[in-house]
Amino acid sequence: MPRITDTDLARMRAELLFSGPDAGRKLSRFWVLLVLSAIIATAGIISDSTATVIGAMIVAPLMTPILGTVLSVVIGDRRNLVRSLALVATGSVAVIAVAWLIGQLIPVEIVSDTSSQVAGRVHPRLIDLVAAIATGAVGAFALVRSDVSDTLPGVAIAISLVPPLAVVGLTLESGAGEQAAGALLLFVTNVAAILLSGLVVMAIYRVATTATDSAGASGRGRYGAIPVVVIFVLVLAIPLTISSRTITTEARDRVGAEAAATTWAEAAGWRILTVDSDIGGIHVRASGALPAPRPSALRRALDAHGLRGVDATVELVPEERVELPGS
Repeated sequence: MPRITDTDLARMRAELLFSGPDAGRKLSRFWVLLVLSAIIATAGIISDSTATVIGAMIVAPLMTPILGTVLSVVIGDRRNLVRSLALVATGSVAVIAVAWLIGQLIPVEIVSDTSSQVAGRVHPRLIDLVAAIATGAVGAFALVRSDVSDTLPGVAIAISLVPPLAVVGLTLESGAGEQAAGALLLFVTNVAAILLSGLVVMAIYRVATTATDSAGASGRGRYGAIPVVVIFVLVLAIPLTISSRTITTEARDRVGAEAAATTWAEAAGWRILTVDSDIGGIHVRASGALPAPRPSALRRALDAHGLRGVDATVELVPEERVELPGS
């Protein structure tokens, strides 16, 4: 079985734990980078710029105290465990607060309907948990193995920490509490995945054994935390599974509704503007010249496409053409 050396353990302590003679320098770096990454992420979400949001992911330092939590658990360092958890909690609140304050300066609401960056982070799915676990494992592996540390920028991009928190702040400011809860669930999911992956990787590399054998180490590995984290991840999997099924159902309903609505509208010489599907049912918006197609015909078309039990609303937008000849 692989095992890290004392040198590796010392390096991991220096990289992850906010203690020692340079603790103040580490903390100042953490807070400066965190606030700047929060501003960058918020600006990217407001401008709907993927490149800007990716830049915030690279700058964001939240991965450090999360992995520091893992290391503290493994080596039984209670003081650094509390310090790391406190940094994760206060740092998360700080990012939400920064985004909320910036949202106060924006005249429009920043919600899923106005930003694809928000829309992509308010409906987490079970696959997001799977991806986060794999990404967290890469991050922990890159930490344990210094020879693969060049993968860390990719890990920062793959696992989203600050952007979901920025979405929480912006959507809270916009009054979209449900969307804020979805973004917060995505963040918690990513954190839980990092914790689980980190504990497993450090168990494989017997970090606790090295710490026990090192001079001055506590000798109290805490791999008993793995079942607790596993239970936490399984609990998170419940709402993620529900969300996945809801998204799949809505997508399936939307495809069927688009086909039915298109056939219905074209028969009357109208055209479909939008077809949406959400928890409230199918929403169709159509436009054309009078006379308007009969809504009852649309209901029959939806039923024929397997949407008999799905509620539907239709908005008809008549078009009027007026000739204005020149004199």
